[in-house]
Amino acid sequence: MDSSKIQPLLNYFDNYWAVENSAVKILDDCVTERKLKRKENILKEGENCNHLTFVVKGILKTYHIDKKGNQHNLQFTSESKWVTDFSSLYNNVPSELYIESIEPSIVLQIKKEDLFKLYDNSPLFDRNMRIITENAFIEQQKRVLQHISSTAYERYCYFLERYPSISNRVSSVQIASYIGVTPEFLSTIRKKTVLKR
Repeated sequence: MDSSKIQPLLNYFDNYWAVENSAVKILDDCVTERKLKRKENILKEGENCNHLTFVVKGILKTYHIDKKGNQHNLQFTSESKWVTDFSSLYNNVPSELYIESIEPSIVLQIKKEDLFKLYDNSPLFDRNMRIITENAFIEQQKRVLQHISSTAYERYCYFLERYPSISNRVSSVQIASYIGVTPEFLSTIRKKTVLKR
């Protein structure tokens, strides 16, 4: 079997618990590779999220559009990271989020029904995904607390800490949306950051 398609996933799982050899074929059968153009959505508001997505190459952003039409970036997902709308995926409800590629990207996707097949057939895959889900919950909790109790400058520093490898690959408009300020105010914050170094 040629497992080159899922090799990035196997490498990723090696950092936790390597998936059993008996489950590699099942994983290969369950994974679909998808190439995305810049600004291509893998999820839109109102759709049911049916996939768990692993980024092989590129950057995706998860965002919400409020009633006034303002975009609020919630998360950036780059290489060797997972993205989904867990609420929509597990509760089978329409999503309130968009997930969109910021640059040309390659992702691996696992359908919801295949996830459960993998959970049943691979205890180590199940264990890995539990850790991934728990870490995602912890990260979202940190983000909420940080957003309601920190200054804009502190939120920008958190962005740099959280996404050190992509800060130069994401536009100022996207970063400003993530930390909840205007691009103009972000420019002021960046000047302050340079002065503090």
